[in-house]
Amino acid sequence: VGFLLTFFFWKDEYQESTVVIDEEPLVKKKQSVASPIKGTVMPLSSVNDDAFAQGALGKGIAIEPSEGKVVAPFDGTVTTLFPTKHAIGFVSDDGMELLIHIGMDTVQLEGKHFEAHVAQGDKVKQGQTIVTFDMDAIKEAGFSLITPVVVVNTKDYLDLVETQETEIKRGDEIIIGLV
Repeated sequence: VGFLLTFFFWKDEYQESTVVIDEEPLVKKKQSVASPIKGTVMPLSSVNDDAFAQGALGKGIAIEPSEGKVVAPFDGTVTTLFPTKHAIGFVSDDGMELLIHIGMDTVQLEGKHFEAHVAQGDKVKQGQTIVTFDMDAIKEAGFSLITPVVVVNTKDYLDLVETQETEIKRGDEIIIGLV
């Protein structure tokens, strides 16, 4: 992709020069996040938690799960697995940092109703099971299952484009990061 610049010079006589300038494309590559959860998509701004709703932790989406299973959203590494197993941090092989926070205030369950299938520091492949959780027991305990999926290093991207779909299954593309 390039563009033309035309210069006009006057000294003793009129002279025109045309220069072709090649430019790098603004978007060098895209990185995508596959849905780690099957369910209903909602805007992050609708989450009943100010840190998520106001984007303080980054941009992303929220998912109301329809099943109690979280899978790896891309190939990468588990950077953080909270002892309570309700929140998982990842970094993709391309450098995208992602946080998946299962439910609201579920840290109070102290790990009850959650089972981790990976450990902090593990390399993971997209689609690999990360955490399973008992949806009914968590709801019965009085907690919301709305799960924010947030790109933590948002500032490293020209833009992040969230899915416009309302119902998604695991593996559907939900966020595209433009680098």
